[in-house]
Amino acid sequence: MRVAIIIPARYGSTRLQGKPLLMLAGKTMLERVVELSRTAITQLDAGIEAQLYVATDHDGIADHARMIGADCLMTPSECATGTDRVAHAVAQLNMQPDFVLNMQGDAPFTPPHFLSEMIHAYRDQPCDVITPVTQLSWAQLDALRTAKISTPFSGTCAVFRTEDGRALWFSKKIIPAIRKESAMRSTAGEGDLSPVYRHIGLYGYRTPMLATYATIPETELEQLEGLEQLRILEHGYVMRCVPVSYHGAPSMSGIDSPEDVVRAEALLA
Repeated sequence: MRVAIIIPARYGSTRLQGKPLLMLAGKTMLERVVELSRTAITQLDAGIEAQLYVATDHDGIADHARMIGADCLMTPSECATGTDRVAHAVAQLNMQPDFVLNMQGDAPFTPPHFLSEMIHAYRDQPCDVITPVTQLSWAQLDALRTAKISTPFSGTCAVFRTEDGRALWFSKKIIPAIRKESAMRSTAGEGDLSPVYRHIGLYGYRTPMLATYATIPETELEQLEGLEQLRILEHGYVMRCVPVSYHGAPSMSGIDSPEDVVRAEALLA
């Protein structure tokens, strides 16, 4: 199976201009993401051939990518989303991969095994799109509920079929509702987890799906929730959720603001 891991690295950012070149504890953010992606490649089973590329619209980012030994593909600055940029990059490849993993360029705390587990899961059961989720502990569920009091659109939850991982829905609300939560908590042992899964915003695509995604129209529910992945579900495509665990590693989503930079530096320290 041929795999392309593509890191979209856009220069323009409303709050963090030149974000991929931002220094975090002595390394650029892009360098950290490239390193973790390379580590993921070393974790792949035999028979999987993986290549890593940076997709950018900026000469300075391209020069830096090449300096750290990463292949680079130039893409239009007009790309509306990271997915669009990845699709433009894939179209330039001489040999089309079977599977494309869109690795977020601003997520340097992503554990490498998230990527390798996504790739293995696709190989074992191909589908249109694959994405990771993590099961919350009861304490993490409580923290998410507290966070949503002040920031109701923070954190996305996912529900999926247990037997095959097929995604049923994603929401900014906490789903599923737990009718007998008190009883479940009273019998829970140490280390038991809640039935709620938080979505991690990484996506892997069957290669033809990348081109298809750009052509399917937005949906009303996608617009209401503000979640692009609902477009895929509403149009009938198959998205699978892959449960993953941080195994105690620090959890932090994308770095989008100066405040996020401070948090990232503290985690690295």
